[in-house]
Amino acid sequence: MTTHPNDPSLRSFIEVDPGSDFPIQNLPYGVFSTDKMSPRLGVAIGDFVLDLWELEQEGLINVGDPGVFAVGLNALMQKGPQVWSRVRARISELLRHDHPELRDNKQLRDRVLIPRADVTMHMPFTVSGYTDFYSSKEHATNVGVMFRGKDNALQPNWLHMPIAYNGRASTVVVSGTRVKRPRGQLKPPNVEVPSFGPCKRLDFELEMGVVVGQPSPMGGMLTEQQAEDMIFGFVLLNDWSARDIQQWEYVPLGPFLAKAFATSISPWVVTREALEPFRLQGPEQAPVPLDYLKQAKPQNYDIALDVSLRAAGANAPASISRTNFKYMYWSSVQQLMHHASSGCAMNVGDLLGSGTISGPEKNQRGSLLEISWNGTEPAELPGGAKRSFLEDGDSLVMRGWCQGSGYRVGFGAVEGTILAAE
Repeated sequence: MTTHPNDPSLRSFIEVDPGSDFPIQNLPYGVFSTDKMSPRLGVAIGDFVLDLWELEQEGLINVGDPGVFAVGLNALMQKGPQVWSRVRARISELLRHDHPELRDNKQLRDRVLIPRADVTMHMPFTVSGYTDFYSSKEHATNVGVMFRGKDNALQPNWLHMPIAYNGRASTVVVSGTRVKRPRGQLKPPNVEVPSFGPCKRLDFELEMGVVVGQPSPMGGMLTEQQAEDMIFGFVLLNDWSARDIQQWEYVPLGPFLAKAFATSISPWVVTREALEPFRLQGPEQAPVPLDYLKQAKPQNYDIALDVSLRAAGANAPASISRTNFKYMYWSSVQQLMHHASSGCAMNVGDLLGSGTISGPEKNQRGSLLEISWNGTEPAELPGGAKRSFLEDGDSLVMRGWCQGSGYRVGFGAVEGTILAAE
């Protein structure tokens, strides 16, 4: 009888610190390279990356299609949920402290286990399409109060369906990619005509990204179980936002260039299966959703989230927000069901942004727009610096993790530094 990869009692022959994001219960996928090897698929374990392509060459992992691990995740995702589970179980077995196959083969170990400090991370999958949702009730309420007043905070449709817009897959980038300050049309309320220039109110948005691993046909719909089975995993996501460009352009069709210049994701994709022990019930939904959006089981996850900002010239970052994915009003499964409900086809590699994640407390706000309350209450940082919005040279780091008993299933980090506009 095999032990499930999520078993909290599992131990690897590789020593893993209890505070590490990457214990044997996680095994997230990423694309890495070194000075001596081209990009290929790997799994994070402690301070190492396990080279899946090399294991495939040795015949220790076989999915029936040679070369699957020589590229990004799309080829593996195409294989479907049963293969996903089988591959993860095999990787777990190879890394167990009581399994000799890899543990006792020093020559192979030295070849397939590469220190994470020595690798360069790349985009973990090819993004087919990108959709950004607006599914945190706290965030939507905060923004609504700011711009429409307390009595009209939520638009009439918000409680009936997950609101979203189609973003740009072409500018989804991996953590560490520097972000140039965008340019666009600007029209503050006190001027008559717009001008063109660099954004002055640059912001971040703390989100989770859903990685779609299976397609759905054009013209079809999805049940709750079908949508759940299509989700391969999750990444941390920062949907950078130009608030002043957005303010002028978003009526009547919504965000466009204000969100199209950059979206950053973490390099490690944590599988849906690894998050299973941390599944929980989300907020009560009232009114009750229409039948096609109803959920029979919990679809939220207990993922702690932290945002740190290192101001330009500062020596160290400071935490400016700590919240949790569990607060999301519309779940990832509901977002996917709604996305497909009109007959929209979904593709392998589609990315769904959760929307900004904010909690009920002031220190749980997931954007500077909320933290500074549209610039009226600047965030105070160590050393006397203050921020209403991001300045050139500022660096932002987002982290996320699920806390187990003696271990954590984490996402690593998604980081980006702001460069001046050209």
